[in-house]
Amino acid sequence: MSTAVTLDPFQGFRFFEDAVTRLMNEPRTGRPWSPAVDILETEDAVTLKADLPDVKTEDIDIRVENGTMTLKGLRKFEKDENVKGYHRIERSYGEFVRSFAVPPTVETDKVGAEYKNGVLTITLPKKETAKPRQVKVEIH
Repeated sequence: MSTAVTLDPFQGFRFFEDAVTRLMNEPRTGRPWSPAVDILETEDAVTLKADLPDVKTEDIDIRVENGTMTLKGLRKFEKDENVKGYHRIERSYGEFVRSFAVPPTVETDKVGAEYKNGVLTITLPKKETAKPRQVKVEIH
């Protein structure tokens, strides 16, 4: 008596696909994430812009100490009990930390921050002595 065996060449792929689908449907909490940052320098200041969508201002912490600026925050996954069947969750959630060297030309006690439309703008004004000066020299 012979028994027919049917092989499914996609069985391993389907298992992989199911695992990836499950992974994509779970909120990414506890995994480190890092917001995108732009830094630009002008004559008057160094400005840092960080993309922090869905991060509340009370969950943002900015510190400048020992020549380093540290930006910490938390983006919480707020699951709506009325919404069922997420198809995909790709954004990361949880805590983040970014650190940047602050040049000695910056007035660290005058750092300012503004949060608008999910973008955090941190302004680090330069010391007066660090700003370029133009001196008119008279020729006799």
